[in-house]
Amino acid sequence: MATDLKQFTPARVALGHSGHSLPTAELLRFQLDHARARDAVHQAFNPAGLGFTHVLLNSAAPDRAAYLRRPDLGRKLSAESRARLEKSSYDASIVVADGLSALAVHRHAPPLLQELLPRLAEEEWRLSPPTVVLQGRVAIGDEIGELLGAQLVVMLIGERPGLTSPDSLGAYLTWDPRPGRNDAERNCISNIRPEGLGYGAAAGRLHFLMREARARKLTGVFLKDVGLPGLPE
Repeated sequence: MATDLKQFTPARVALGHSGHSLPTAELLRFQLDHARARDAVHQAFNPAGLGFTHVLLNSAAPDRAAYLRRPDLGRKLSAESRARLEKSSYDASIVVADGLSALAVHRHAPPLLQELLPRLAEEEWRLSPPTVVLQGRVAIGDEIGELLGAQLVVMLIGERPGLTSPDSLGAYLTWDPRPGRNDAERNCISNIRPEGLGYGAAAGRLHFLMREARARKLTGVFLKDVGLPGLPE
């Protein structure tokens, strides 16, 4: 008996055909999903709608067009924003940035933090005031963490939209953050959304990695989430 793959994945499989072309309904669905992905990239970020107090920062990209053309500008703070951060001593700093999908941040960052923050409070983590960055990319968290004096930075950011996921949130962890860190020195939890990795599971994995990072004083390729309940060894 043939298996209907559509019941197992939202990916475009077994689309059928009409002559040598796609059925009209599938073509229209593709065009709609493509439009949603493009809209997610260009949607304006509304930090006030996040529902929590934060320090608002800007990257060196002056607008969305510059941000998309010049990824390097999204990796560093504007001079004015650098001056707004005061160095202290923190266990971790949580940074939220629009990235390539403000929609993902609006929808998923607040409920993820609602799951994560009580776990950190129980262990008395010293957290810096949360920061929110306009036109930010992942590496900008390293500069923010260094300026704040945080041992660990957690970046929540909208991921590049896909045709079935215009609102995927990513979480990146970097121990001893400072400009120049590379992707091999980070851990990433991807596809945080109800249709992917749910808030509770994502918060559990993030909390586990944060604890391990603090205990082992590292993140990246040498830090794995094996040993976390529910994951294979």
